[in-house]
Parts: sequence; C-alpha cells; structure tokens
Amino acid sequence: MSLFGALNTAVSGLSAQSNAFGNISDNVANSQTVGYKGVDTSFIDYLTTSTATDNQPGAVTTRPDYTNEVQGTITQSTDPLALAIAGQGFFAVSEQNGTTTTGQPVFNTQQYYTRAGDFTMDKNGYLVNSAGEFLQGWAVNPATGIANQSSLQPIQITQTQFNPVPTSQVDLSANLPATPAAGTPVSSQVDVYDSLGNVHTLTLNWSQISTNDWAVTVTSPDNTPSTTIGSAEVQFGSASGNPVSAGTIGAFGTTTGGITGAAYSAGGAATLTLATNFGSGAQSISLNMGNFGQANGVTQFAGTTYSLRNLSQNGVPPGSFTGITTTSAGDIVANYNNGQSETVAQVPVITFANADALQRQNGQAFTATNQSGAAIAQSESTNGAGNLVTGSVESSNVDIATEFSKLIVAQQAYGANAKMVTTADQLLQTTINMKQ
Repeated sequence: MSLFGALNTAVSGLSAQSNAFGNISDNVANSQTVGYKGVDTSFIDYLTTSTATDNQPGAVTTRPDYTNEVQGTITQSTDPLALAIAGQGFFAVSEQNGTTTTGQPVFNTQQYYTRAGDFTMDKNGYLVNSAGEFLQGWAVNPATGIANQSSLQPIQITQTQFNPVPTSQVDLSANLPATPAAGTPVSSQVDVYDSLGNVHTLTLNWSQISTNDWAVTVTSPDNTPSTTIGSAEVQFGSASGNPVSAGTIGAFGTTTGGITGAAYSAGGAATLTLATNFGSGAQSISLNMGNFGQANGVTQFAGTTYSLRNLSQNGVPPGSFTGITTTSAGDIVANYNNGQSETVAQVPVITFANADALQRQNGQAFTATNQSGAAIAQSESTNGAGNLVTGSVESSNVDIATEFSKLIVAQQAYGANAKMVTTADQLLQTTINMKQ
C-alpha cells in the first residue's frame, strides 16, 4: 500500500508544482502590465492516515495566494490623464457590453474594480484605460461644486461649450488725488459682457466737484437708449456728514440716470447699481467701491494724479472645450479657451475589508465576493483609502528576480517528484518480478 501511496503522492506533487509553475508563468508574462497583481502559490498537505504508530503517504495540493494589496511601483506617465493609487484601494470601472444606435456604449450592470489607471479620453468623451474599462466617479453639480456621493457612474465630458456669464459686478480700487492737477481728466475703462457673451466697454469719468466731493459719470457706446448710463456724487470724509475717517467714502450724494447708490451704514458696501441695456435686455451691474469708512476700495488721499489699483469684473465670454485635467483630490476638470474651468466629476477610491479575496477578472479587473466584503467608496486619503497620484501609473507588483528564484525551486521540486514516480515504479516492478 505504501508503494502505491508514494506513487500517488508523487503524482500530486507533480500536479502541485505544475500549478505553481503556471502562476509563475502568469506573473512573468504580466510583469509589464499596468496595475497587474501577481499570484503566489501556497502548498497544502492532505493526510490519509497519521497516528502515533502508522503514517500513510498523503497528497499535496495548491491554492492561489493573491497579492492584491501589495503596492506596485508608481512611475510617471506621458499620459496627463493617468492616475495611480498610492496605498490601498481601487478605481471603480464599468465594462461595455454593447452599443446604442447613436454609437454610445451600453454598460454591463456588474461593478468592476481595477488598479490600472492609464486612462485616456475616447471619442465619446469617456475616460477609458488600456483594458477598455470606463472610469466611474461621482457627478459634480456645476452650480455648487458639490459631488453626489450617493451613486457612481461612468465619467463622460459632454459640455463642449462654456456658456457666457453676464457681468453682474465690477470691482474698483483706486485713489482720487486730493489736489488734482488742473485740466487733468480722471478716467478708467473696463470691458463687461452681456447675456449673449458680447463684450461692451464701460468708461468711468471722474471730476472733482469741490474738496472731498467727486462725481463719477458712467458711459458705454453700446448702452440704450443713451450712451450715458448715469452719474453719482461720491463724498469722502467729513463732506459726507457721516462719522468716517478722512479720505474714505462716507456717502453717495445726488445720482442721475440709471445709477442708484447704496445708503450709508458703518462698514457697509459702498456700491453703485448701474441699470444698463446693451441690446439683449436689461442688465443690472453693481459697481463695488469698497466699504463705507474703509480704505479698501476707492479713496481720496494725497496726490495730484489718479491712481488705479484694480478694475475687474465677473462676466465671462463663451468658450470652447480644450481638454481635461485631473487633480490629486480626484477632481476631473474640463478646461475652456476663455480661461475658465469646471469640475465635472470626482474620482473616489474604493476600499475593501479583504482586498486579497476579490475575484480576478480579465483586464486587471476584480469583482467583489462575500469574502472580500462590500465595496466602500470614499474620497482619497480618507479612512485608509490611498492617495491619488496624477500623471502616473502603477506598474505590475511582480518582481522578476523573485519569480525566477521561485521558478528554480519549482523546477527542482518537479524533478524530485518525477524521480519519486520512477523510483516507485522500479520498486513495484521489482515486486512483480518476485513471482518469476
């Protein structure tokens, strides 16, 4: 019985070393595969009889030992959209299983996870890695900038045009000279935008009425029904009758046309409201001159010339899509040629209680199992989730030198088991020949 047992044990050894060789071969073949996680081999002894007085040959079998939680080397990529995870976690991805009549992908309902972050943008605006998996993320409300963390969906860039934003506020910071040179105008210009994104020039002309008392007239050649929008009296220091320090705005006096001034309140906004119409409908623009009694906007201090410090507005012209960028916070940002950008999605990091128990799938992907635990989507660097590294990819976690060392051991062990088979065969043959 021991001879046959030894023969069967040796055969199981050959099978076990074959399995180990297969795992080594898979690892070596994928040593350059982005996001690949290697598979080690664990050997398990199975007994037949083992007591204090009798031990019969048993068998050996193997099981794969997954290394899903072992970090691969993070290297810089020429792909600006590439992402890598430093630490624990996975990207959530979808796989395509069809196409609509309009050429849009139809996605498998199965949820997949991967560390392969070599993403590029396809013709439909989706972020896809080299294995054909579509990156998922949280949609971001463009109005609030807040991500909807209740659901994941494939990230698609659909807005190829940035809509114009009409100007609603102009900020002015300047110093009017306390003793202006005779005959010297004081003037500033700023371009503003209407609701259609057309640009119009506002001109602010200043003239001194008396000491500490100025008038500003606002004009635009495109304003209707008159190019003069209106004027306002701006009173500084004691001329206002309000308790403010010298050289700061204390009140707005007489206003004309489409201009109204804010009432004085200590530290309140010193704002003029302009009622304009550039041909696309009424448009209200606030001219912010700082705060009453504070030197943070328009002032009147010593000098003979007008000194402009800042003149800006918040309108935006229309813009065309130029590309997307990613941030280390996981934001997917669409960029436009008008200098504007918009966060359209956020990439979460998916963690598991036991990531080594995930089920391997094609294309360096994984699916959850009962043993892995449920997927937990969270922002990067949160509750154990890894950091996102932009413009980089994670290489395979396979070490070639280690795999070749395992290969030598597997080869020798296979040869030793083969020798056991031939030796057991010789002993059995000798036993059979005893009859002759």
